[in-house]
Amino acid sequence: MVNSKDDVYSRPMPSIEAFRFDQSVADVFQDMIERSVPGYGLVLQLIGVLAEKYGQQTTRAYDLGCSLGASTLQLRRHLPGSCHVIGVDNSEAMVSRCKANLHRDHSAATYEILLEDLRETNIQNASIVILNFTLQFVPDEQRKNILTHICEGLNSGGILLLAEKVKFEDPAEQALMTTLHHDFKKQHGYSHLEISQKRAALENVLIPNTEKQHRQRMRDAGFSVVEQCMRCLNFSTFLGIK
Repeated sequence: MVNSKDDVYSRPMPSIEAFRFDQSVADVFQDMIERSVPGYGLVLQLIGVLAEKYGQQTTRAYDLGCSLGASTLQLRRHLPGSCHVIGVDNSEAMVSRCKANLHRDHSAATYEILLEDLRETNIQNASIVILNFTLQFVPDEQRKNILTHICEGLNSGGILLLAEKVKFEDPAEQALMTTLHHDFKKQHGYSHLEISQKRAALENVLIPNTEKQHRQRMRDAGFSVVEQCMRCLNFSTFLGIK
């Protein structure tokens, strides 16, 4: 039986391996992200709102780094039925679980789930692209090219929703947001051991940027409108319109 409660880092580890989206993480990922990312549920609701507003008939929508398919499901449920939704993830464990989750949904929009690196995904005839806490795991020097490729594949008026963990230029603000984020996770049942071991596992794997860096990179990639539409502690969501 699949264990849905995140206990990946609940036991002391003699050495901490780099974080990977393997089977152990896929089995508990829904619980992990809901208890680790403040505002995650609101981001999913926002995807539904944006899909209804910006989804164009007979176009494609991409969920890059789709994990278990939560954002993919929001797209299917709120886009016009003539749209085609494409979920992409490079974790076989995530793709397997995502396909099972999507199979149980009966929304009108067609879909496919691809096991591939998002850097290899061909974006075309797109009205919406989602990067929901995904870009932060891509090497920093490759992020601009990815956003440029996305913008080029979007139709006029198409959008990119980018949600990311962010860092702050002011050390005092960074310290405060880090402390509050840890308090958030403690309130949701994580122990100090779990928080510290996961933080060590994510070091050099999840590399955050500042909000200023995200805005500038999106503008440089070709988006004519860039707005920060949500922030909860050290997690921010940006909207780019072509």
